[in-house]
Amino acid sequence: MKNFLINSFHFNLRYARELVADVDDALMTKSPGKGLENHPAFTLGHLISAAALTCKYLGGPYDMDPNWEKLFKRKGPGDPRTPDPDNTLYPTKDQLIKELARQHSRVENLLRELDEARLVEPTTWRFDSFLPTMGDLLFFMCITHASMHLGQLAAWRRAMGLPSALARL
Repeated sequence: MKNFLINSFHFNLRYARELVADVDDALMTKSPGKGLENHPAFTLGHLISAAALTCKYLGGPYDMDPNWEKLFKRKGPGDPRTPDPDNTLYPTKDQLIKELARQHSRVENLLRELDEARLVEPTTWRFDSFLPTMGDLLFFMCITHASMHLGQLAAWRRAMGLPSALARL
């Protein structure tokens, strides 16, 4: 089961890289309009934050620059904050991709060490009434949550007039 999770997690990282491969740093904080405020810089940073949190759920340290945490951490639906369009506030695309890869590597290492018996253990977290086990939490964080935000990036690309990134994989 862990290998399925790791393979999908790898795919999400590869797709994230492809989604911004041809995006200039100057566009990384631009929004094409209402409903697409989660620009690429924020989205990548949010996925970095999620991976750092996943490490914590797996028993590893939460390791994220406090300034980045403040910039990228949101509480999800109902959080009235929207990402700032000022690109001087954000790390560069290369810095974001490098940190996303580092956090992915940390999660993968912890997943490889995880005893599969822990996947069925109950866990306490925000969505435990829907997804009550460690396995549920991990599939949500590594696949579902990441895919939701990568889908936002794909929609952002199309609204910005850019071609499909998935077609290039």
